[in-house]
Amino acid sequence: MTSFAPFRSAFHSVEEGWIDYNGHMNMGYYTVLLDRCADEAFAEMGLGPDYVAARGLTTYTAEFHIRYLREVKLGDRLFSTFYLLDHDAKRFHSFQELYHEEGWLAATGEGLTLHVDLSGPRVVPMPADIADRVAAMARAHAALPRPEGIGSRIGIRRISG
Repeated sequence: MTSFAPFRSAFHSVEEGWIDYNGHMNMGYYTVLLDRCADEAFAEMGLGPDYVAARGLTTYTAEFHIRYLREVKLGDRLFSTFYLLDHDAKRFHSFQELYHEEGWLAATGEGLTLHVDLSGPRVVPMPADIADRVAAMARAHAALPRPEGIGSRIGIRRISG
């Protein structure tokens, strides 16, 4: 198992089919890219493809919010950090920062993930070994400074005058 504090994904490149008519990555592919990076963190917690195959258990995303901070273009290489902010027996709350290889922040993503038994499908508690790994990551991340943007709200700010 690698260090949990914070988890950092491998580099992923922006693909040709992800570029829209504005010449940058279409908003939907930020989700794809963040999801690919999160899959690496999930595997670190024992929630990867082998988990699904062996136990018939998996994760589903219940909610996900993205902040688009800077445009990304074809061929750009990015990585994501992953912070596990909170968890209980059946869910976890995470936050990701998507960085360009040059070091600037391109986007953030915040999500609520459910632990699911595929035989239902239904939301169920995580087995003890997985819950222990999730708790270990959460403890490591609790000691880190909280990233900016957690819990961001959408709205139009009215300026008087």
